[in-house]
Amino acid sequence: MAQKFNPKDSNDIEIIDLTPENIADYGVCGYKDAKKHVELRKKIEWYKKYYVKGLRIKAVFSKKGGYQGMLEYIPGRYAHRPVDADGYMFIHCVFVGFKKEFKGKGLASCLIDECITEAKVSKMQGVAVVTREGSFMVHNDIFLKKGFQVVDRAEPDFYLLVLKFDAKAKDPKFKLTNADNMKKYSKGLTIIRSPQCPYTEKNVNAILETAKNKYNIKANVIDLKDSDAAQQSPCAFGTFCIIYNGEIISHHPISNTRFENIMKNKIEV
Repeated sequence: MAQKFNPKDSNDIEIIDLTPENIADYGVCGYKDAKKHVELRKKIEWYKKYYVKGLRIKAVFSKKGGYQGMLEYIPGRYAHRPVDADGYMFIHCVFVGFKKEFKGKGLASCLIDECITEAKVSKMQGVAVVTREGSFMVHNDIFLKKGFQVVDRAEPDFYLLVLKFDAKAKDPKFKLTNADNMKKYSKGLTIIRSPQCPYTEKNVNAILETAKNKYNIKANVIDLKDSDAAQQSPCAFGTFCIIYNGEIISHHPISNTRFENIMKNKIEV
C-alpha cells in the first residue's frame, strides 16, 4: 500500500492557492500556455469573474513533477452544476496525479480537508459535491470515507453528497426537471458548454464539422454565461452536454471519434 503523507511535511509537494494574479503561471487541468490554449484563456477569465464571489482553486505542485492536480470549490449559490446548494461550500472537481507516482498518496484527501476547513471558517452549513460512477468525475468513495452522505441522485449515474456541519440544515438537491428542460432540445443537435471546465472546449469544433459534413446537421452550441444558466442544465454534469433529438447522448466532454460512434446508432448515414 502506498504510504500516505501530508504535503505540508514534504520537501517536494506544495499546495498553492491560485489567484487571478498567478493562475496563468501554473495553468489549470494540464493547460499551461495561455497564448497557445484558448481553453486556458477562457478558464482564466471565468476564474477572475467568480474569484470575487468566493471561487477558489488549490493546486498540487511538485518541484520534481510539476503541476499534479487541483481542487476547485465555490459557495453553493454559484455552483456550476444543476444543484440547490445555497449555504454550502460546493466542490466542482478534484483530481490528483498526472503522473502515477503521485496517485494514492493522500493528496486528494488533503485538498478536501482544506476545503472543509475553509467552509467551517466561512460559517457554511457544510460541503457538497456531485460525483458519478462513470468517467470524467470523481467517484464517491473518497467522500464517503470522510463522512459525506448521499442525499440525491440523477440519471444515469450521478450522486449528490454532503458533509453537514449542522445536522438540522436543509439537504442540497439536484434541480433537474428533465421533462421541462428537454422540450427546447427536442429537435436537432445541441452542445451545451461552459468555460468552468477547460475540456468543454476541446473537440467541439471537430464534432461540429463531423455533424455538418457527415450527417448534414447544423448543431446549436450554447455557451453558458453564468452559474444561473449552468444550474438550469438538463444534465447533472452541468457544464457540458450533447443532446440529439431530445436525448442526452453525452453527459461529459468526448472525442470526435466517440461522437461518431454514438451517432452510428442514432442516424442512418
